[in-house]
Amino acid sequence: MAMMPLVPAALFWTMVLVLGLVSAFKDQKNITAESGQNVTLTCRAAKNNIIVLEWSRADLGRQYVFLHRDGLFVPDDQHPSFVNRVDLQDREMKDGDVSLILKNVTINDAGIYECRVIQRKTNRRKRAYLKTPPISSINLSVVDPPGE
Repeated sequence: MAMMPLVPAALFWTMVLVLGLVSAFKDQKNITAESGQNVTLTCRAAKNNIIVLEWSRADLGRQYVFLHRDGLFVPDDQHPSFVNRVDLQDREMKDGDVSLILKNVTINDAGIYECRVIQRKTNRRKRAYLKTPPISSINLSVVDPPGE
């Protein structure tokens, strides 16, 4: 009989864990694109003082999709599959628009993309790989065009 109270407590904590995970991913946006299309991955930050913008994908390790620091694109450690295929929708990042255009998508581009920023008056890191939580998370699926 002593086991009865443990079952509801265990169930309660399991539900808390599951609900926490669901709420952590509820802001994740899902996008489906056809192979060969250009796709815009949307992200908005506070309007000013952006000193670092990083778009990453967890499965790329320490390499990133796109890095912009102190007003300049930084090609160091960019994953080779994204070279010459990514650009900001608004290079001036007016009104906090830090959306990324991914050109000529392929099946290999499928994955979860995360947008992170560091703004002035926050901790600045030398290393490009930001440990701050993402402000946007997008799950990109890529499918073959109809008829292929």
